Amino acid sequence: MSTLSHHPFQIVIIAKEPLPGKVKTRLTPPYSPAEAAALAEAALRDSVRAAAEAPAVQRVLALDGLPGRWLPAEFVVIPQRGAGLDERLAAAFADVHRLRPGPVVLIGMDTPQVTPALLREAGEALERHDAVYGPAADGGFWLLGLRRPDPGLLLGVPMSHPETGKLQLDRLERAGLAVHHLPELIDVDTAADAAAVAAEAPASRFAAALRELGR
Repeated sequence: MSTLSHHPFQIVIIAKEPLPGKVKTRLTPPYSPAEAAALAEAALRDSVRAAAEAPAVQRVLALDGLPGRWLPAEFVVIPQRGAGLDERLAAAFADVHRLRPGPVVLIGMDTPQVTPALLREAGEALERHDAVYGPAADGGFWLLGLRRPDPGLLLGVPMSHPETGKLQLDRLERAGLAVHHLPELIDVDTAADAAAVAAEAPASRFAAALRELGR
């Protein structure tokens, strides 16, 4: 019998409502704000689908904005809190953990190539490790999992910085945590990123949306 039933994990996706001019602004140009928002929504749908198919005990969306038709009914929606991204990430971990104590795996909406298998690996790793870390190709991170969420592990880490991921990992290791590492993924920020991710996950909604735009 799997030990997962004894150590159930939950997944939180931190996301913005995909509104033109509010999301994926680095895709404009070459894409219009409406096209960038359509790509953001497709990426969010892929992320939500991966979370829905992973063996999590609860799935939460920490949302800046309002949920739309892209969100399945089984997701719990909580508002984002805090000013900087470090504060919003720390608050998402704290709020989700307060709703249901236990290990938490957090991802963003920028990696539509994420798979249920990667999320399962992250959750199962928290049975044996204190943290799980998924590096992003731009120097950030695409996944962070914590067995016991603690705001002190995130607050003050510089975000959107070329060394964000390294600094976050240093913080975990300085706290004495045993960290499980996941493969590096590409965050979709630029048009070049979008093309690379679509090529990596050709069956994704994101790739289909990019093909529709015909760039």
